[in-house]
Amino acid sequence: MLAEALEHLVRGIVDHPDDVRVNASTLRRGDLLEVRVHPDDLGRVIGRGGRTARALRTVVGALSPDGAVRVDVVDVDRR
Repeated sequence: MLAEALEHLVRGIVDHPDDVRVNASTLRRGDLLEVRVHPDDLGRVIGRGGRTARALRTVVGALSPDGAVRVDVVDVDRR
């Protein structure tokens, strides 16, 4: 549910919505949501001074039942 919500939010921000991928995994300290976007959209998702990324993390944290969710933003070229 969190991955789908995050993917929906990010697709609304970027210019290349087909390149948005959200991978969910569980770690010892909580869930990890990794957002992969087109390299041209990386600055758009991070935002000026990281404001957009911080806002996305806040929304996902509020939606999470436990609150322990980590959101990482990477571009498509990085593996």
